[in-house]
Amino acid sequence: MIRRATMAMATTALALSCPLAAQPVTTSAPLNPAGLTRIGTIDPRFQSYNVEMLEVVGGEFWKPYDGKPLPQSQGHGGIDPAAYQYRPPIDLGNARLRTLAKALGPAYLRVSGTWANSIYFADSDTPPAQPPTGFKNILTRAQWRGVVDFARAVDARIITSFAISPGVRDAEGKWTDDQARRWLAYTRSIGGDIAAAEFMNEPSIAGISGAPKGYDAAAYGRDFRIFRQFITREAPGILVLGPGSATETRAPWAMPSGIPGSIASEALLAAAGPGIDAFSYHHYGAASIRCASAHFPQTRIEDALSEEWLGRTSLTRDFYAGLRDRFAPNKPLWLTEGADAACGGNPWGGTFPDSFRYLDQLGRLARSGVQVAIHNTLAASNYALLDPVDLAPKANYWAALLWHRLMGSTVLDAGIASREGLHLYAHCQPGTKGGVTLLAINNSPNAPSSLRLPLAARRYTLSAPDAASASLRLNGALLTLGKKDQLPRMHGVLQAAGDVTLAPATISFFAMPLANNPACR
Repeated sequence: MIRRATMAMATTALALSCPLAAQPVTTSAPLNPAGLTRIGTIDPRFQSYNVEMLEVVGGEFWKPYDGKPLPQSQGHGGIDPAAYQYRPPIDLGNARLRTLAKALGPAYLRVSGTWANSIYFADSDTPPAQPPTGFKNILTRAQWRGVVDFARAVDARIITSFAISPGVRDAEGKWTDDQARRWLAYTRSIGGDIAAAEFMNEPSIAGISGAPKGYDAAAYGRDFRIFRQFITREAPGILVLGPGSATETRAPWAMPSGIPGSIASEALLAAAGPGIDAFSYHHYGAASIRCASAHFPQTRIEDALSEEWLGRTSLTRDFYAGLRDRFAPNKPLWLTEGADAACGGNPWGGTFPDSFRYLDQLGRLARSGVQVAIHNTLAASNYALLDPVDLAPKANYWAALLWHRLMGSTVLDAGIASREGLHLYAHCQPGTKGGVTLLAINNSPNAPSSLRLPLAARRYTLSAPDAASASLRLNGALLTLGKKDQLPRMHGVLQAAGDVTLAPATISFFAMPLANNPACR
């Protein structure tokens, strides 16, 4: 019932959030797909996803919405425990999960999150019943083997982070590598591989992320240098990402100041010195309504298509790019965690209204030089690509699949300026010499837009589903799995050359394999 009510609310919000008198948006010049210039490339695994460490081991995760009043905590120093609920470990051997994840490959699989900061790797076949002192959760050999097997099966490379809680520290409080060394050794022993790692998850809020009491920038800098030496010595093939911060963007919607144990990334980077191979950061444009009582910033479904909401992606990217330029010049940018909202996502997370943010975010980040964008999560809580209960694809999964199939790793200048109500992104079409794909997002709820195509294309238009579905429609047909979880064909319809109308609140891909673009050969 929650999903049905949410989609009814979503459809109403898309239809009514702006006045009906809006005028059509038109482009200023016809598109010339053959002449679009190359502005950069992205990692072939650009579009990726998280499976939280908490999902792997089981534990208290974000409680599903049930229509009842949410818990009301006082102040913004913490979140009411009633916002959480126990969830068992995810079954990474599930056939549907593997089928759907494989369709997004190649990808990165990030296994991290706040819970990873306090994880104890039980390096034996008989793990303890309770985590040792200084840890909060146990990762067993069998569970980690499941991650390695899953990654191999779905063409994903693993990204992770390491425990930094009091359990991994010596008498002087310094980080020690015993747990990390055992974990890496076991990974290698079962044929696994870790592609990249952050030292810890979100050091910018270390005080609520498992770090020792009083942890500061100087302690982080000392520990990071120890970690960097450990990686250089024990696993030089692992890319070191960092700092992996969040919540710092200086904007009216930023997370509140005064989160216990906050450390500015500027101070973290200054204390740590050089050593990262790529600059990583997190972005959530708001927190979910689960955290409203803690005074975390909120958003509304009525704003899902607004320019201000979509633009938050760029503000966060620019903030962290500025720090990158100062402390790690020329290092690539990676978004290692992001979704519609922190605290598990809003009730409409992952549904069609959120697909505007998701696809626009991918387009913005690729165009601005971000190499990897990792969505949180694959299959847990409201922001997941898949329904956490039955693993059915949500709207953002289908959006992700179309991006994966149609938008290659060479990024082009779209050639026509995006403007309010119409966002345009262009990439080389994967698997076709000279082919170009245009992504056109009409984020006006009621005003049509228009384009002029000089040649025929295959059109893939996404639109709102019926109120009972968390999926979406492709060229008018509701997307669903077939027998034995077979993916639908998802063929585009032929779009003749000439003027093209983009209906309000729709997202369209135009694949032009005969564009003959020199940058795409």
